[in-house]
Amino acid sequence: MTTYTQSPATAGITVVREPGKPALVETPAFDTMAEATAWLSDRLPAIRAELHRSGAVMLRGLPVTDTETFAEARDALIARRAGYKEKATPRSDFGEGVFSSTDLPAAQAIRLHNENSYTLDFPGVLLFGCVTAPETGGATTVGDMRRALAMLPRDLVDRFAEAGWLLVRNYSDLAGMPWRKAFSSEEPAGAEEYCDAHAIGYEWLDEDTLRTRQRRSAIITHPVTGERSWFNHFAFWNARSLDEDVREVLTDTFGADGLPFDTRLGDGTALTDAEVDAINDVYQAVTLRESWQAGDLMLVDNILCAHGRESYTGDRKILVAMGEPVRLSDCSPTTAPSTTLYGR
Repeated sequence: MTTYTQSPATAGITVVREPGKPALVETPAFDTMAEATAWLSDRLPAIRAELHRSGAVMLRGLPVTDTETFAEARDALIARRAGYKEKATPRSDFGEGVFSSTDLPAAQAIRLHNENSYTLDFPGVLLFGCVTAPETGGATTVGDMRRALAMLPRDLVDRFAEAGWLLVRNYSDLAGMPWRKAFSSEEPAGAEEYCDAHAIGYEWLDEDTLRTRQRRSAIITHPVTGERSWFNHFAFWNARSLDEDVREVLTDTFGADGLPFDTRLGDGTALTDAEVDAINDVYQAVTLRESWQAGDLMLVDNILCAHGRESYTGDRKILVAMGEPVRLSDCSPTTAPSTTLYGR
């Protein structure tokens, strides 16, 4: 059932709601991008109010056709740009803070996750824009992490609230992201300096292979809305979430401790397969999707809402910009960031 809503907080826009889809705002037809950005700027308070309500808002009907017009829309919607730290996936950099959403193969779906949930500061808002829509699939999926937190088993939530989650990464030229790209440094000392400053433990396995460990809060509080949200990469990077064939090849090649990414509870405990599956089932239950159309934008509150990507066919060009940086310390983390296991 389609519903159309307006409220005092969202005056000037009409929000279209359909089951299984993110909130959608259809914009007027504009002859120029200058007219479009003026409209966006004028209605920014209403768009932000809806963003805090729904976690993600799709804007349809704008004349966004390339990186330049996307950047103009970004500047109307986002006041401060945010950097991309501790890189985990390949992206094309188009300059002026505009990137490809990801350069992973089209056949590879991407599970829901919160951008940079493992860093000490992260983008508060993401903006996606469609320049070329895929033939099939390829939606940027989203899911409300407030709802996910409410749906997760209570005992599991309590354990994560107390101990946090642990991320172990192996950086190498053979699998995953090389440390030089991840830390934007050509020298080991530069990577070490970053890790020392950002509560990341590290060890060099050889001159080209770096292993890091960082414990982070799995649950944080939105600094504006005051709502608690499930905010982490635990299931996304857990070995259990890998396709079975991929997991076997990586484990046979690098060993169980040598996977590019793996996660545990913050005290070092490995969750059971059933527990990881329960988290992934919740992600699936909260997933919303809307097929891209050329010119579409989607604004995502990175704390309230996770995002992912469907596999697709055909050409697809989705741009992304990150903004409104937020410090983890301003989000009431349930456990402090650390290089050590909880309780040790």
